[in-house]
Amino acid sequence: MASSSSTPSTVSKRDRNSSSAKMSSNQATPGGSPTGTANNNNTSNELLEKLASVLPKDLKFSIHHLSTPPTRTDALYAAPPGEKPDKTYCEKHFLALSIEAPVTGAIKRASPGADEAKSTESTTKQVIAFAIEVFIFTTAFQTVLFVSKADSTGYLHLLKLPRGGPSPISEVSSTFVSYLIQHRRRKNIVSVVNLFGRAQNQYLFPGSGENDGIGPGREKHILSDRGLIKWWCRVLNPLLEDQRKDDRVAATKGYLLVPGLEEREMRAFIPRTVTSAQDWEIGHPMERISHYTQEFDWVPPRCLIPRYPDDPKSRYRDELDEESTKWKQDMGTWKSIRSLSQFWDTMAFRQECSSGRLTGFIWLVFDPKESETAEQATQATTASFATSFASAPLMTPTGSFDTSTAFPPSTPPKRRADAPARTPQASPLKASFTAGQAATTSTSTSHPETTNDSSNKKEKDKKKKLKGKITPRLPKIKKHQRNYLFKRPNTTAYYHWPIEGRGELIVDEDDYKRVVELLLQLDFETLDKACSATKRWVSEAGMGAKWGREVVGRRVQSVMSAAAGRGSGNGAMVNNLTGLVRKKKPAVAAAATEAEVKTNGLEDPFTENGTVTASVANPPVLEAPKVNVLGAGLIRKKPKTSS
Repeated sequence: MASSSSTPSTVSKRDRNSSSAKMSSNQATPGGSPTGTANNNNTSNELLEKLASVLPKDLKFSIHHLSTPPTRTDALYAAPPGEKPDKTYCEKHFLALSIEAPVTGAIKRASPGADEAKSTESTTKQVIAFAIEVFIFTTAFQTVLFVSKADSTGYLHLLKLPRGGPSPISEVSSTFVSYLIQHRRRKNIVSVVNLFGRAQNQYLFPGSGENDGIGPGREKHILSDRGLIKWWCRVLNPLLEDQRKDDRVAATKGYLLVPGLEEREMRAFIPRTVTSAQDWEIGHPMERISHYTQEFDWVPPRCLIPRYPDDPKSRYRDELDEESTKWKQDMGTWKSIRSLSQFWDTMAFRQECSSGRLTGFIWLVFDPKESETAEQATQATTASFATSFASAPLMTPTGSFDTSTAFPPSTPPKRRADAPARTPQASPLKASFTAGQAATTSTSTSHPETTNDSSNKKEKDKKKKLKGKITPRLPKIKKHQRNYLFKRPNTTAYYHWPIEGRGELIVDEDDYKRVVELLLQLDFETLDKACSATKRWVSEAGMGAKWGREVVGRRVQSVMSAAAGRGSGNGAMVNNLTGLVRKKKPAVAAAATEAEVKTNGLEDPFTENGTVTASVANPPVLEAPKVNVLGAGLIRKKPKTSS
């Protein structure tokens, strides 16, 4: 069983006086100061149990989970012409995995004998070994989990794990992403996991790139660009198998795209499992996951590319927007790029994808049941059709105007079979306003005297002067800093924020940026510096209060081969054809059975058709042919002829 810290969850000064806390709004005290409850500890135990099942047995780890509530942010996708951008919320999660590192310190002996040699004392300090950052973008149509960054410090070797076993880093990454998907899934809503893999020395821990495994005391294993893409595919592959067992998911699919490579070369990155051919596809699902493609016959490519923070394709999209005019951006087009295929073809020539390294883009798409998806698409199509028809500008049918200044032709939205044939009426808000305005106009026209009387009464009321004793209002003294961070619904049409999927420490957007920026300013080059940086980060993130949960692994470390470790998570066996491959004979055995044993250009008499017969066990040693030597008397000299 995994053991966690039995101490009650403490509330830091920051949690009492600022906008951060460790529990939900329905658990706050009437005075406004949040207090820890057992319910929050139980929700954290679910993640701890999952992590304990994949971490090495009898080893202690510390888990620090930081998150923010759903916050309104800019839309991921640009809206097509005539449409409003989707209302988007963003929720950020940061998970850090720490280990106990042995640190040796020197101490002096007490007097007498202070002049004697110093002795050493071994202690353990906490050091961060791995961290991952995930952004959750939610709209009324989809939920997107974007893996922003993942990095390690290189000090995991201090645990002295056996080689060939599963890596705790890959297991924690897969478990954490699966945990977020499980608690962020909504009914009839598509869930997407998206990331890009680009090899670098360090992402989250400054100085850890110097611990690159070259030299004594350096053990960080920095993968190459190809190795990193393969690693992410292996990490995310178990998610496809786990989510397939969920009854709410109808179809699961993984997509891989590496700009600059052919399809045959990209398939080499996909894990070789029994179901990999059905689970993975070469390409991108941008048309599939966008709800605009279900509402319109054609969508501009600009409206299908998301705008993630620190993402290569997002930066390319911004550059294309800068070179295009405002008029083209409003119409959803670019100056040079006309389609998504052309976008990805030119993406291969970008510096981030062509500077000697590869960049892989990975998607995991989890579709709800087909019947639910069709119903949702029908409702969205009806609403979009009415909105676009009501807000469309009126066009003059005459041809007297210049065609170059008119609006360019655009594809109308798809019309459903059950759509009304008559012209849609105005929206209810506009209709009620028009009716009220008409009623007011008719009343003022029919009864002008009543209208004048009412206006005179309003003027008299305004001219009234206050009389009497002036009683000053008492100032409102703020006795408690109320926490408004949790005063929001857990579930809306745009996001789902359950208590089970929240972090142990919940902060607002500004505090989250401060905590992450602090980590980027620390130094993790050596073990001593890394331990000091870990202590400072944990202390300042919790404002001096102790936070974090301890967990003890339960997984038995079984040494397996590299080929078996790359398989699927369900333990499916892969056909091994090693025994069917004919091995090449050694050089000594080949020389002993050499068929072409020839002397003076003739085959050996003990061979038949160039093959050694089975009856000859020990072939005789061939003797060298004798050389005839001619005597001196047999040599006749040619007589000289006198000229």
